[in-house]
Amino acid sequence: MTERDVSLGESLDCIGEFPKAEDLSEFRRSIEPGWIERALAATGTATVRRRRLPAEQVVWLVIGMGLMLGRSLKEVVSKLDLSLPDDSPTVAQSSVAEARARLGAEPLLWLFSKLGHLWGHASANRDLWRGLRLYGADGTVLWAQDSAENRAHFGGSKSSRGTSGYPLVRLVALMALRSRMIVNAAFGPFRHGEHYYAAELWSSLPDHSLTIVDRGYWSAPILIPLAAGGVERHWLTRAMKTLKGKVIEHLGPGDVIMELEVSGRTRQTMPHFPKRWRVRVIDYQRKGFPPSRLVTSMLDAKRYPAQEIIALYHERWELETAFAELKTKMLTSRTPLRSKTVEGVEQEIYGLLIAYNLIRLQIERVADAANVKPTRISFLAVYYMICDEWLWSACSSPGAIPKHLRDLEGRMAHFILPARRDRSCPRAVKVKMTNYPRKRVANA
Repeated sequence: MTERDVSLGESLDCIGEFPKAEDLSEFRRSIEPGWIERALAATGTATVRRRRLPAEQVVWLVIGMGLMLGRSLKEVVSKLDLSLPDDSPTVAQSSVAEARARLGAEPLLWLFSKLGHLWGHASANRDLWRGLRLYGADGTVLWAQDSAENRAHFGGSKSSRGTSGYPLVRLVALMALRSRMIVNAAFGPFRHGEHYYAAELWSSLPDHSLTIVDRGYWSAPILIPLAAGGVERHWLTRAMKTLKGKVIEHLGPGDVIMELEVSGRTRQTMPHFPKRWRVRVIDYQRKGFPPSRLVTSMLDAKRYPAQEIIALYHERWELETAFAELKTKMLTSRTPLRSKTVEGVEQEIYGLLIAYNLIRLQIERVADAANVKPTRISFLAVYYMICDEWLWSACSSPGAIPKHLRDLEGRMAHFILPARRDRSCPRAVKVKMTNYPRKRVANA
């Protein structure tokens, strides 16, 4: 292999070392080749014979697709040098599609699960709140290509104006709240609500943790299993002011322990549930806002003060920011996923989530070098830096990369955002209507 034949793995090694350019092996330990081999072996998809695009390279291709969503597959392959050294310099589009189909989604699922568990929990351990690891769970929707297979499987929204223009994929993610690292995710057809997918994620929560969710998750079938699955697995959410129950104990102004009835319908489907459960209810009002009510499983008022819980709940917005990074920065807002098959969509989403976590991992390293929190580092600046460095590395001598990355350290201040202001960001949407007929694909 010549100096210009820089593999994607070597590029990853180099890019990941920007803050610590003196040791170019650290990023390689983040996604070492052995993990990819284990992912392929565990899912029975390892390459047996020599192929134009072996399975190991296709895994990197799918991750590269997540990072370079604005570029064609052919260009991703070319820029990341994914063909074998003794092959011709180009790879046909059909070869890429065939290689992705052979690989399937399972190796990417395996790899995402391992990396999310390792990086996500390690990230949560870095910034505890009163001895608890902080997590958040929330959902979003991704657009898939409008093929007959995708529409039949994923479906979409329906209203008086008709069905959605694209098939919709419902995705729920569990994140380390103070770094936005994705620990686990579940997704599938749009017809299932967020509760359906969130239930798959609670097994990923460790003991001595707190998970913050929005009020859409206020439900005994969702929250009781979350807390019951381990030791001190707490939750915090918001509830309507109409919540009614028996007050058991007054802990302070607007702070009570309340006993709630579990509905008979819930106990019919889940007979192991208790007839009643106790929660802590905190009523408060921020200046300029209507009254709010928080509900939590943290019953100990001395160990978990009400005012700190109120402040903590508003960190839930980190989830919304993370989805904005994923959808408006990486997916460029309204860009649908590339794949026209269900398995291709699943494979692509896992690659996208791995790519997102790679960026968050790099952000943590930049934050450590700058001695600030990860949320003070610009996602967009680091994202562009990684993409630029990959493209630069693909046509540069590997020997020049360490010096080039060391030169970037002097520009680290450009990655740091100003301190966050305490301001209101109410949800709002502005939709432009049109009189044009809705486009439909021929086979839909």
